[in-house]
Amino acid sequence: MRTKMAPATTHQTPAAVSEEVEALRRQLVALQRVSSLGVLAGGICHELNNALTPILNYAKLGLRNPDPAFRQRAFEKILEAGQRASAISGGVLGVARPRADRREPTDLIRLTKEVTLLVGKDLSRHRVHLDFQAVGRPHARVNPAQIQQVLLNLMINARQAMPEGGTLRVRVGEDASGRIAELSVADTGVGIAPADLRRIFEPFFTTKTGPDASGQGGTGLGLSVCRDIVESHHGRLRAESRLGQGTSFTLRLPVCPAPASAKQGVA
Repeated sequence: MRTKMAPATTHQTPAAVSEEVEALRRQLVALQRVSSLGVLAGGICHELNNALTPILNYAKLGLRNPDPAFRQRAFEKILEAGQRASAISGGVLGVARPRADRREPTDLIRLTKEVTLLVGKDLSRHRVHLDFQAVGRPHARVNPAQIQQVLLNLMINARQAMPEGGTLRVRVGEDASGRIAELSVADTGVGIAPADLRRIFEPFFTTKTGPDASGQGGTGLGLSVCRDIVESHHGRLRAESRLGQGTSFTLRLPVCPAPASAKQGVA
């Protein structure tokens, strides 16, 4: 006589479910970060090559020319190019291998400039002009790599919204109260329909119909991840758009005092 086996069931406590959801969220953030860097990989390598070329050339010239003044100028050019290469590689490593969720007072202008350095070649290759402006020196207590990831995603989205080229406007400053830092990324692209604009932060919702000219399509996860990151920093991410005129995303974060080292550097 065979006995019937009861179906196997698993019961997870709310704490276990919450822990599993958080683990999946971290994996999603990591995948989105890697995807953004993949879009820029070719351009970043090109920029690194551009920085290394003068290092090699000026080193050769310095070896051949015994004039001390010439060698001094060669060393200065080598140092300048080396610092640029270091900034590029540092930016990539900062986004690709973020430290644990440690938040610290961060210069938002410097952080944003590091991202524009990473996307520069990709923008020029797609005939997109970068218009960057900053006012003041706002700081916020953030995880730098996570906020860079948000900006990276917004800038890539903006470039993809301008298939025929255009202007990417990036602004950094504070609101009128001086208590909120604002970072905006605006394009002159195709724009988003009002019905779609209400849903753009929903997971898996995308306005992209397929891969663009660079082979990149939309998963519908990028903006959802961006919003989650910003809100975890007690900030807000809002979007405005008009069809045929472009789209603007504004990231708002509570400001914090600049660290003493930054104040001394300004002085």
